[in-house]
Amino acid sequence: MTPHELPSYDEIDAFDLPDWLGETEVTWASDQGLGAGHRVSGQLVADGHEAVRCDLLAVDDAYPEPVVVDSVRVRAHQYWRHGEVLLVADGDRLVLAVPGLRLDPAVVLQAVGRLARAVGARDESYAVRLRVDRRP
Repeated sequence: MTPHELPSYDEIDAFDLPDWLGETEVTWASDQGLGAGHRVSGQLVADGHEAVRCDLLAVDDAYPEPVVVDSVRVRAHQYWRHGEVLLVADGDRLVLAVPGLRLDPAVVLQAVGRLARAVGARDESYAVRLRVDRRP
């Protein structure tokens, strides 16, 4: 895959997300274990609301080819350095773009906490549910 074939991931403004993400108890639930690689699919769920499909993407994986264009990788690092998370779209999926090669529980908690702050929610109103993954 050449760089011009990589997804461009359009940036999303947190204010364009559903209001309930900032108003109720929300859980980011992974659909697979973190060992799945640089992108882990999941969804944001809350009682009485339609789930928002939401993935986490580690933007620095570059072997055998980069996972994002350089501009997305740079923006993800800039946002992270300033205590925020880059929100992008991949089709109808929300994607939280984070620095790194792989996702680990600490990074997932930070990314979801930064999403909570972006939508005006209290940190304690967000939770994370991870899947067990026995891969090394």
